[in-house]
Amino acid sequence: SYDRGATVAGVVGVGRLITGMDRGLQGMCVNERRHLIVPPHLGYGSIGVAGLIPPDATLYFDVIMLDIWNKNDKLQITTLSKPEHCNRTVENSDFVRYHYNGTLLDGTPFDSSYSKDSTYDTYVGTGWLIKGMDQGLLGMCAGEKRSIIIPPFLAYGEKGYGTMVPPQASLVFSVLLVDFHNPKDGVFLEYLEVPESCKRRAVTGDFVRYHYNGTLMDGTLFDSSYSRNHTYNTYIGKGYIIPGMDQGLQGVCMGERRRVVIPPHLAYGENGAGDKIPGSAVLIFDVHIIDFHNPADPVEIETVYRPEGCNVTTRDRDFVRYHYNCSLLDGTKLFSSHDYEKPQEAMAGWRAQDFGARRGRGGRIWGRGVIVPPHLGHGESGARGVPGSAVLRFEVELISMEEGVPEGYLFIWHGEPPANLYEQMDLNKDGEIPAEEFSTFIKTQVAEGKGRLMPSSDPEKVIADMFRNQDRNQDGKITSEELKLKSDEDQEKIHEEL
Repeated sequence: SYDRGATVAGVVGVGRLITGMDRGLQGMCVNERRHLIVPPHLGYGSIGVAGLIPPDATLYFDVIMLDIWNKNDKLQITTLSKPEHCNRTVENSDFVRYHYNGTLLDGTPFDSSYSKDSTYDTYVGTGWLIKGMDQGLLGMCAGEKRSIIIPPFLAYGEKGYGTMVPPQASLVFSVLLVDFHNPKDGVFLEYLEVPESCKRRAVTGDFVRYHYNGTLMDGTLFDSSYSRNHTYNTYIGKGYIIPGMDQGLQGVCMGERRRVVIPPHLAYGENGAGDKIPGSAVLIFDVHIIDFHNPADPVEIETVYRPEGCNVTTRDRDFVRYHYNCSLLDGTKLFSSHDYEKPQEAMAGWRAQDFGARRGRGGRIWGRGVIVPPHLGHGESGARGVPGSAVLRFEVELISMEEGVPEGYLFIWHGEPPANLYEQMDLNKDGEIPAEEFSTFIKTQVAEGKGRLMPSSDPEKVIADMFRNQDRNQDGKITSEELKLKSDEDQEKIHEEL
């Protein structure tokens, strides 16, 4: 047979071979070698083979068994390894990506996906594969390894395939299933950790900050936000990210950990992305939600503690002293007023530096627990120690407050101002009011309860600002022509506009 360059194939025990060979081949294993001595009466007898085998010849055969199969054989499937967790197995019409080594039954290799440095990608159960492989891949888990032995009538049959697979050859495939999906698959969600308290879930239009690890189904890491030490920040449901992630982040809670499994038609499709995501790859994202907000969100206020008998609350432009702790929503501490000697001071509803502008407090309650979205905090750029687009949590304790004055005023009268205001303010009656006289007069009015200054940690500065406003020509003194009440100034402006 070596001279002919082709193996001999035949059915044993049905009279198609000489009796000696029929008997001599039985009981052999693949790759077994035998030396057969066949006497004439079990060979070609007294007739022989004309021109080749003389009559009454004893025959000697050196035989090596290359392949064995029976028409009743079925696939032989051996599971070599299997993942602990397997949510779904291969079914007909699934699209699979797998690696394989293909050998003949005697171990002769004929093909390998590894040599091509690429998986074999195809549909199962639709006739694109030989029947044996179509059947052999069914029920596999992603990451599973199998040995699949296929008889020739479920492989390439009598014709074989090319020069590598001879006719009537059994095939052995060592298969590693890399991943699979079905074109009808949607996003699969696995809830790894959900906070007990979830006041709001993310919806389309929300801006989400999250960390993630992205892997293929075989566990290969292709990307991670942790490696960049920076969250991934984006809007959801608006097409800024792959469709599967747009869907997979819907309904998340702050602090939630979620696994999002995305089929390729909702990820990067047949083309893949870069050199790390192959075509038709299923992607797995393990996501940790840091925070989210909507550009329309107001400041959220929760009263943690309110003293009994609290009848007076802060109003717009009141001067307040307070302590606070500031953190991210995941609990990361950013800064605290307790790190400084004195409490913080601010005018309620005026300064946006701490709690997100005047809209945040509504002019009624100085919140004890305050959630500030980034557009009312430090915005997309963040600040020193504050990540961009971060939602902030403040825990606030009000220490004291002073009643404020209307916007645009530095001092207000509790009743009607004196009719002869200039004369009363000119303490030495010399026809002009220097800064010292002005300051003494204003302080006297405050002390006697006739008026009040805009609250400040530095009342001297407020009085100095008042004096500068009245000293129109900046000559260091106020004349009767220069002194005007703000209400009179506002009325003059209206007339000028008219």
